[in-house]
Amino acid sequence: MSELTTDICVIGAGSGGLSVAAGAVQMGARVVLLEGHKMGGDCLNYGCVPSKALLSAGAKAHASGQSPTAADYLAAKDHVAATIASIEPHDSQTRFEGLGVQVIREFGRFIAHDKVQAGDTVIRARRFVVATGSRPFVPPIPGLKDVPYLTNETVFDLRDRPDHLIVIGGGPIGLEMAQAHRRLGSQVTVVEAAKALGQDDPDAAAHLLDRLRGEGVDIREGTAVTGVSGKAGDITVALGEGQSLSGSHLLVAVGRKVNTDGLDLHRAGVESTRTGVKVGTDLRSPTNRRVYAIGDAAGGMQFTHLAGYHAGVILRPMLFGLPAKARADHIPRVTYTDPELAQVGLTEAAARKAHGDALTVMSQPYSGNDRAIATGQTGGFAKVMVVKGRPVGATIVGPQAGELIQVWALALANGLKMGAIAAMVSPYPTLGEINKRLAGAYFSPKLFESPWVKRIVRLMQRV
Repeated sequence: MSELTTDICVIGAGSGGLSVAAGAVQMGARVVLLEGHKMGGDCLNYGCVPSKALLSAGAKAHASGQSPTAADYLAAKDHVAATIASIEPHDSQTRFEGLGVQVIREFGRFIAHDKVQAGDTVIRARRFVVATGSRPFVPPIPGLKDVPYLTNETVFDLRDRPDHLIVIGGGPIGLEMAQAHRRLGSQVTVVEAAKALGQDDPDAAAHLLDRLRGEGVDIREGTAVTGVSGKAGDITVALGEGQSLSGSHLLVAVGRKVNTDGLDLHRAGVESTRTGVKVGTDLRSPTNRRVYAIGDAAGGMQFTHLAGYHAGVILRPMLFGLPAKARADHIPRVTYTDPELAQVGLTEAAARKAHGDALTVMSQPYSGNDRAIATGQTGGFAKVMVVKGRPVGATIVGPQAGELIQVWALALANGLKMGAIAAMVSPYPTLGEINKRLAGAYFSPKLFESPWVKRIVRLMQRV
């Protein structure tokens, strides 16, 4: 057993852990990075990257107007693999060792307040960062453990196109995989116990679900799965009241479980809950101040870009002793279906509950945008929730919603007022004009419907 001492020990080489390691070592800190599985974590290998690559392949097949073949599915999977391979070097052990990070390819677990063991090595550090991410949650459905099922960690390994893919879960992951497979020629049924996209704006979710159903995705809401049976290629899902559904493949996409159960956090005096490490707004454990947690491990929203943001937050106190606090009101989220659905800040329902009569909601349809008209992409809308001249949330459903939401993410992050968006000059014609028009619509009643403005204008015309 060997022992080494370092300034920062990062546990987990996903998006957040890699960001901490790269930033800290390049600013002069000694860094040890532990990873017992794949460099790049879930995002590169099983999540953001492969799912967007598969969606892109599905979109191209859909745009061709021709019935996709088994060969198209194979080509799509080759595209997924090539995409991962292209990005892999950026997250590789070789690159990080080149930066000066000591990388140990073993899982880490705490053995004391200031020590972690990884394989045959004990690491003593001034600061520890838990960046272990999450894995698919597999619900205790009767019979599920006895049949072959897919999760986001295994679905991208398929080489033969599913004849009929049954998806349990109507959240972003489930619907993204449903649309991609439908566009690549599979029959697809989504089973959701409550409301599909239940955390999103109901009008935006309805618009998206209508599009998916229009493409042939069977979405069954308010339908609980009571059991699973069968074998590879012939799986039956029981839906209760004597109803059932049969398909060739089953994908479980009902949520995520944080990877903290193997860390022995109690041996370091670190408190945790079922959702992750218990931390304050500084992302630091209140019971062991040596330990920080970021990304999924911090118990909040589970997004790659949130983990990257958390990395930037904790580098300030760890390297410079400066105070820093994480916030979540400005973190955007996107469902990358076609159309995309993007949200930042409060939804309309949450904003009404929080602000009541002080809330103003502005909405603009894509059909009023010249670029959308020119490209034949007029479905969808954008809305912004405003309180006392400042946006508190925005929802966009339609083409490139994930790109368009960034203006509102910038506004919420920096406390910008609607006037800042209205003053922006958008190139014409672009979809981005939708955001500027939203801001303009907020001021229109004040300018065009105010009797005082009209009186002043008439008076000035006499001067």
